[in-house]
Amino acid sequence: MPATHDQARPTAAYAGCMPSNISVDIADGIADVRLDRPDKLNGLTMQMLTGLAGAAHRLRSDRSLRAVILSGTGDSFCAGLDFKAVSENPRQIPMGMIPRPTRGTNAFQEACWAWRRVPVPVIAAIHGHCYGGGVQIALGADLRVTAPDAKWSVLEGKWGLIPDMTGVRALAELVGIETAKRLTMTAEVISGEEAARLGLVGQVSERPYDDARALAETLTQRSPDALAAAKRLFDTTWNASPRHTFARERWEQIRLLRGANSKIARSAGLKREAPVFRQRSTR
Repeated sequence: MPATHDQARPTAAYAGCMPSNISVDIADGIADVRLDRPDKLNGLTMQMLTGLAGAAHRLRSDRSLRAVILSGTGDSFCAGLDFKAVSENPRQIPMGMIPRPTRGTNAFQEACWAWRRVPVPVIAAIHGHCYGGGVQIALGADLRVTAPDAKWSVLEGKWGLIPDMTGVRALAELVGIETAKRLTMTAEVISGEEAARLGLVGQVSERPYDDARALAETLTQRSPDALAAAKRLFDTTWNASPRHTFARERWEQIRLLRGANSKIARSAGLKREAPVFRQRSTR
């Protein structure tokens, strides 16, 4: 199923600093981040992995940003790591596996996990192939919309490997440990509909990019501070004790109640008007 969105050029802020196979376009507070290697089904190179992480790092500091959409151009979202391209420089893989002490992730992992650190909702729009590293990038997003006939596979098992781009943590969060083990051990290919049934995806759509865009636009009508707080709260307390979670709830809520955007939301709600929010207060 081909992508339904037209290719766009990177915005001026990102043009010239992004790899040729990653594009970033920002309009109306929504960033379109696209894997753009359609002739190779958006198979990942080290440059693309670095570009994905770099895009997330730059978007993280943009307080005017309201949402991100991750998608792929051409016939697929991402067919996984392009082993042929990576093997042209064999040193890339061992060098890429060295973690940064300050982040705790290496180059492969940061391409996915960096999106967890972007303080706005990140939505992945999936069509065509979503294999291996593509699955892990999709799972790095907060929300996922898939075409029903998209092909999903934790494909590393086919090559005698395991998912090592944060996929083990993300799979276990979404589908539970038994299903995560089965998908990882069998490397079976499942449809988008099956991915949704298992819990990997929240929405099935014949036009995944369009519905991802509609969801992003809906989220721009909510307080950016509340969205950032919700993302932070879920991501930092998912496996925490109830006591720790309740403490973080209180702390986040107090910050929101004191903030301008919460007051704007309450005032607009009482007046039955559309809120006009300020920029996000924190990075």
